[in-house]
Amino acid sequence: MIRVLKPGLLTTVQDLGRPGYQQYGVVVGGALDAFAARVANLIVGNDDNAALLEMAQTGPDLQFERAALVAWNGGDFEATIGGRPLLRDRAVRVEPGETLSFGVARRGLRAWLAVAGGLDVPLVMGSRSTYRRAGLGGHNNGRPLAAGDRLQAFAPGEWATTVLASLGQREARATVWTVRPETLGPQAPAGTVRAVIGPEWDWFNNDAQKALFASEWEATREADRMGVRLHGPELALHKPREMISSAVNTGIVQVPPSGQPIVLLPSRQSVGGYPRIAAVASVDVGRFTQLRPGEKVRFERMPLAVAFKLQLQRERDLGRVRMGLARLTG
Repeated sequence: MIRVLKPGLLTTVQDLGRPGYQQYGVVVGGALDAFAARVANLIVGNDDNAALLEMAQTGPDLQFERAALVAWNGGDFEATIGGRPLLRDRAVRVEPGETLSFGVARRGLRAWLAVAGGLDVPLVMGSRSTYRRAGLGGHNNGRPLAAGDRLQAFAPGEWATTVLASLGQREARATVWTVRPETLGPQAPAGTVRAVIGPEWDWFNNDAQKALFASEWEATREADRMGVRLHGPELALHKPREMISSAVNTGIVQVPPSGQPIVLLPSRQSVGGYPRIAAVASVDVGRFTQLRPGEKVRFERMPLAVAFKLQLQRERDLGRVRMGLARLTG
């Protein structure tokens, strides 16, 4: 049992989302950085899709009523346990009665906390993710955590139980090994995201096409789980043109009449009526979940085949890490 002493600004239960229901208007949603969530779960021996906590800007205070194995990653949230810094990207033992605290994000905006076994909230349409707009899923019908809430976790698996026992016998707080998400797969330079051109690329004039990849784009305050609006040069069409609403996916860069692009995130709508000038490579979408207002980013153009190759490389790296961890017990 986990007791919520302070909920943080916006802490929700998420997994990898609710695919398969977009034809009914139900968003996929799920953890905004699915890769970070998968790594956190991997570190504590969970399935990739296990439910975990996603926090934004200010994290929660959580009191554990029994020993647990946890791991967190994402932005820098000044995490502490018993007043001492909590190591990131590794499995940590929390003793009964201890409080795990996350402060204000000093870097980035979001972080993910996995508990061995995964959080036990009801499955709704195949997912435990919180969908706030519809009051669906997650903890207590789609709402963020509140002070006084109690969360249950499933029993940890055999591997996590062994790691937990090993740490206890050695009176160690955390494992000596670590898994840092940023070490898996070739990374784009800081402040850069890789992207491919989109279905309506040819609708845009030459200046817009050049500006997309040659300019710095500033993250604005118009950002939520659906997307992030960027500010920069106006991206104009060759001529005024309307389009029929078409399917959109996470990472799509669509351009409304203002000429300022919007990058869609996992809680995006299923269709959109704005031209899609580009799509962010899947391996870099998570960077938009950490952008603060005013931070700058550049797009780096790459072929679609290379974007697929990067994703495959990441999956292979995850597989190797998973096999390596299976041989470790602390």
